[in-house]
Amino acid sequence: MEKAVFGGGCFWCTEAVFKSLEGVLVVKPGYAGGHVSHPTYLQVASGKTGHAEVTYMEYDPNKISYRDLLTVFFASHDPTTLNRQGNDKGSQYRSVIFFTTPDEEVEAGRYIKEIPGAVTTLEPLKQFYEAENYHHDYYTNHKSAPYCEIIINPKLEKVQKQFTSLLKDYGRKAG
Repeated sequence: MEKAVFGGGCFWCTEAVFKSLEGVLVVKPGYAGGHVSHPTYLQVASGKTGHAEVTYMEYDPNKISYRDLLTVFFASHDPTTLNRQGNDKGSQYRSVIFFTTPDEEVEAGRYIKEIPGAVTTLEPLKQFYEAENYHHDYYTNHKSAPYCEIIINPKLEKVQKQFTSLLKDYGRKAG
């Protein structure tokens, strides 16, 4: 098992996207990159903690590569907009990759350089704080909520169209 931690706007969106990928076995919303220990959602939402909303993943590198995760990450948010994704504004919604190994740092750094105008930052993961329980599986538990229908559904549809071969259950659908 390998780890990856990405921040690309609201963690409800990134959690839903990465949960759909084959080989991604654990997905948790949370916070990283700030100066407050054990922050709450309200603290992070204030923009005063330095934390970003992130998605923590554990994945099987024999089923999905780190490069594939990066590709989906960059395709599912706008890495050229500073501290904003759609209507979500503030440093807590910044585009950021928290690397956990030197290889991740090198590979993510190369990928960022391939994107014209990218503002995605690359930082070492010092600490991941898991979000409150009500944020876990938000999309799965609230599919009919307006945010899910308007914001998350289009992201998932895009990922499903662009990355069919990376999706869970692809083998059963294709075969």
